[in-house]
Amino acid sequence: MSLLRRLFGDGESPSHAEAAGLARSGDPQVRRRLGARADTAPELLYYLADDPDAAVRREIAANGVTPAQANLMLAMDGDEGVRSGLAAKLARLAPGLSAEEQDRLRRMTYESLLLLARDQALRVRQILAEALKDMAEVPPGVIRRLAHDAELAVSAPVLEFSPVLTDQDLLEIIASQPASGALVAISRRETVGPAVSDAIVANDDPAAIAALLGNASAQIREATLDCLIERAPQHESWHAPLVHRPNLPRRAAARLAHFVADHLVQALLDRRDIDEETASAVAMAVRKRLDEPGPPSVRGGKAKPPRERPLEVARQLMRRGMLDEVMVASALASNDRDFVMAALALRSELPLELVQKVVVTQSARAMVALAWRAKLPMALAVQLQLRLARIPPADVVCPVAGDYPMDAAEMEWQLDFFSTLSEKGA
Repeated sequence: MSLLRRLFGDGESPSHAEAAGLARSGDPQVRRRLGARADTAPELLYYLADDPDAAVRREIAANGVTPAQANLMLAMDGDEGVRSGLAAKLARLAPGLSAEEQDRLRRMTYESLLLLARDQALRVRQILAEALKDMAEVPPGVIRRLAHDAELAVSAPVLEFSPVLTDQDLLEIIASQPASGALVAISRRETVGPAVSDAIVANDDPAAIAALLGNASAQIREATLDCLIERAPQHESWHAPLVHRPNLPRRAAARLAHFVADHLVQALLDRRDIDEETASAVAMAVRKRLDEPGPPSVRGGKAKPPRERPLEVARQLMRRGMLDEVMVASALASNDRDFVMAALALRSELPLELVQKVVVTQSARAMVALAWRAKLPMALAVQLQLRLARIPPADVVCPVAGDYPMDAAEMEWQLDFFSTLSEKGA
């Protein structure tokens, strides 16, 4: 069997003497094949690392058994493809290496990684960064070098994912005034401590702050969050992440309700992790926002009478899908009786005059029927009797098994009765 057939994989490996002859072959394909083999002697791989053909050197760079001395030489090779292949290979050897290596061969591997981390070719550094970005036991010096890289294609993956970077490393990078994309990458890290969050905010980069707010695991001090909320009306990109932040303080939620878009206000009201008092504070903020005086009416150039305003606000909330039981309960708690009556009229699809008559007459059963028609829970119907109609506690109609105590026919009769009274002007 010919030597070349054995070289290309058929049969036994070439002897050392045969391999040495192949390393000096005038055919680059033969030298490439020899350089790719895992059973080629280290001294021959070192010899081929200086081959005039770049394709041969690329095979040596990618070969996992190439000696550390040859790797160090290849890290300074003039061919970018050689260095790129070497970067991909050495990244697999990086775990466990350190700057204090005493073993000569491991020290050479570490120095090769540092050279590649400083390589002039973007692709070489990018390959290294992508390979090392989520490894935990890699040389901190190499990671820090990549994290400080001016090219985001290199620094961003490391800044966002590397567990090697400490808070002190991140603070130093932030203090160096990096590009916006670098701050965004840091803001997206799985763990962002309060000191790092403060530093990002202090840089006043809107995109980075939006990313920080959108990172549910980022720790942001309440005072810092308050500061951002005060500035948020001018930064729409912050609104959604603020609304969806976990553990949102009550005053923060209420403040947001003053200026975020309607669908975000609804998202605030729909949050399951806010307590009843917070939901009420949000609802009150929404009503206050809608109740701000508008321009005078065209008719006669006069503002509309104040008594019409609660109905207008309730209509706006109804159109936006926000006139829910939380909004009604909030208005009741703040003693906004005109708004509550307007809300009951719209939710029940009954005339406001009828609702007002039920309230004025202090009819407990009619009040319960009105709450039922407005699709409100019986617990709220009790509060409407007490706080809106001001019915004495002894006369309040109470729930039965937590639900409405009358059947639908009786409640419809109550409402029909008051509707007839209204039509007669009684």
